[in-house]
Amino acid sequence: MTEISKNTIEALLQNISFPGKSINLVEAKAVTAIVIDAGNVGIVLDFGDAAISSIEGSKGTIEATRQGVEKAVSSLDGVNQVNVVVTASKKPQTGPGKPAAPKATPAPPTPMEIPGVKHIIAIASGKGGVGKSTTSANLAAALSGLGYKVGVMDADIFGPSMPMLFNLSERPEIIDGVIQPLVSNDIKVMSIGSLIDIDQPVVWRGPRVMGATQQLLKDVAWAPIDILVVDMPPGTGDVQLSLVQNAPLSGAVIVSTPQDLALIDARKGLAMFQKTNIPILGLIENMSYFICPNCGEESHVFGHGGAKETAEKLGCDFLGGIPLHMEIRELSDAGTPIVIKEPESTFAKLYQGIARDLANKLGL
Repeated sequence: MTEISKNTIEALLQNISFPGKSINLVEAKAVTAIVIDAGNVGIVLDFGDAAISSIEGSKGTIEATRQGVEKAVSSLDGVNQVNVVVTASKKPQTGPGKPAAPKATPAPPTPMEIPGVKHIIAIASGKGGVGKSTTSANLAAALSGLGYKVGVMDADIFGPSMPMLFNLSERPEIIDGVIQPLVSNDIKVMSIGSLIDIDQPVVWRGPRVMGATQQLLKDVAWAPIDILVVDMPPGTGDVQLSLVQNAPLSGAVIVSTPQDLALIDARKGLAMFQKTNIPILGLIENMSYFICPNCGEESHVFGHGGAKETAEKLGCDFLGGIPLHMEIRELSDAGTPIVIKEPESTFAKLYQGIARDLANKLGL
């Protein structure tokens, strides 16, 4: 098999015109990333807001260009699969003698419904390291165990965890430009970690990250599912706000440890959802207590009850506490969340109880 190179792909893209212009994609500097992994190629095309607004019938034209790039690169010897992501970062419009236009406050985007998806819930945290992804995976498994059709979207572009949590190493198939989610235990799963080399860092700026996030949300064959669980990236920055504004969320769940520092950040995450009028389904206290595997004694390593107290002060529901236990961690690392591997265990039943509560809140 011929080994494919970035130079070969760039040379090919010089034969594809930028929509609405007489220059090619490379000359227009629209090709902002090319990632190659064992015959799998990922390409990021950035058309820019100004360019898109000037293209007649832009949506169809840009989609035709994206598909054309995929088809052309797929024809190269040594290429197994191609995924082309389209983003549209803002291009500066200033120049010599051309002052910058005054900034206007843009109206927030209107969330676009995703056909075949009944409910989308965000699992969020104000900071990393609180076990949010493990919680997301186990809640998804618990909801699936209740008989609902469930999907999991890994929105953490810089630290995707779902491929490991669900033991998924294969690449997703792309049919007619639509990404087919991977499936684990009847749960549909999609993550940027399934599209790029998981060992390589994602060094992308905000607009490109937001573009990739939107593609994972809207260019994946999620339907039909009852609940799409979105494992949010930690924090309350532009990427999180963009997802909240663009996804038709039915509600959000905040995950925190009992530690005061974590709860401070959890309050910030909760406030972000409240400001964007997203219902807060409740708070979960993860690592709520530690059970000694030898003597069974319960210890409050990070304090105890902080999330419940915070929920009461902020007027939202406390969904429950999940202990810090080695079995939960070991099974998660092995790609078999405890709700899947040991559904009758005490710890699995804690997740299942929270899942039933969430389903009731969603009216399912």
